[in-house]
Amino acid sequence: MSAYALPLTMAVVTLAGILAGYRVGMVLAGTAALFILISDLPLAYFNLLVSRIYANVLSNWLLVAIPMFIFMGLILEKSGVAERALRAAQTALGGSAAGMGISVLLIGVLLAASSGIVGASVVLLATLALPRLQEAGYCNATSAGLIASSGTLAILIPPSVMLIVLGDQLQTPVPDMFAGAILPGLLLVAAYGVLVILRARGLPRQERSARTSPLRLMIDLGPLIALVVSVLGSIIAGLATPTEASGLGAFGAILITAIYGKFRLSIVMDAARKTVTTTSMVLLVMIGATCFAAVFKAIGGGDMARAGLTAFGEGPYTVLFVVMMAVFILGFVLDWLEITLILVPIFAPVVAGLDFGNGLTGEALMIWFGVLIAVNLQTSFLTPPFGFSLFYLRGAVGDALSMSEIYRGVLPFIGLQLLVLGVLVAFPGLITGFD
Repeated sequence: MSAYALPLTMAVVTLAGILAGYRVGMVLAGTAALFILISDLPLAYFNLLVSRIYANVLSNWLLVAIPMFIFMGLILEKSGVAERALRAAQTALGGSAAGMGISVLLIGVLLAASSGIVGASVVLLATLALPRLQEAGYCNATSAGLIASSGTLAILIPPSVMLIVLGDQLQTPVPDMFAGAILPGLLLVAAYGVLVILRARGLPRQERSARTSPLRLMIDLGPLIALVVSVLGSIIAGLATPTEASGLGAFGAILITAIYGKFRLSIVMDAARKTVTTTSMVLLVMIGATCFAAVFKAIGGGDMARAGLTAFGEGPYTVLFVVMMAVFILGFVLDWLEITLILVPIFAPVVAGLDFGNGLTGEALMIWFGVLIAVNLQTSFLTPPFGFSLFYLRGAVGDALSMSEIYRGVLPFIGLQLLVLGVLVAFPGLITGFD
């Protein structure tokens, strides 16, 4: 145990700093610098960190896709394009309580595929859908759970910033990560839909306020669907890299805004400013995590992680279960980005050397593992007490929902996420294909 005292102390100090409220990127980088000084690593190791930061973050063209997709989502949200699509779908499907719930879920999918920004999706759904769900007869807890879970799909369904970061950390092609996440995302949506239909049984049928013509529906939803298909399709088909497709998405969002007559320079500038702020936060955490991972491994953290994983048994599925439990538990207190950048570089080499008996090796194994991590990390937005989607929802609706109602509402959806995670472990072909 004394051999692992230093890396264990480093892990504890890092977690304590994050929970104390200090900026994550600063905590990771500062802890790395501190443990270079108190360990037997040479001071020249600082030079190595600078090289790693440049190679892994600053010169990584793949990461250019992150601000582009963030900008695309902000343009769609601030210009009212996403709100227009939501209202159109709700009008078309809102003839029953189940239809109302399914419409919220479907628009959550559309927002996820067009923006990838959880905060924008949850706030938009909360503002527009909560009154209508309540009018349809849904209790506050179910309404809260549906809105928070539907908005959180933005982190899993491609194009997703989380999948880009995971692909970078696992050294797997991002288009393959996107393709692998589509069916699991739809499976999760189907599970949510079944729960919504069951909860809607016995609720009174709502009268349609007006019939939506197919032409009007096409006008309101068509451009957004075309944008999603063009961006995601170009990546999966190999016609464009994620970086190139992200530029196409940003341009397409501005074009759609202009088509609807909503283009304003102030909207573009506001979205650009928020994109810079969000991207800076992400890159700062990535730089800090690069420093942390290098020092943590150098002082024996990798060996400690391997020993900890095999302490519960050396079977591959036992190791996988321990990894997934660690990710799930840390999701109660840490953000997905922190978990990804801290744990994935440590756990990935261990998993890469295991034989699960499912025929997956090399890149296919890492894609399967990466999507499992992504589905698991999605719960970090919903798990109390620090689930970000819960705070987004509470901030958007104010006193209309209590925190206890929000907590109760998300529990069934968290259970469904874990159920889908188990199905993906048992049937890896849902991620990698059955050929």
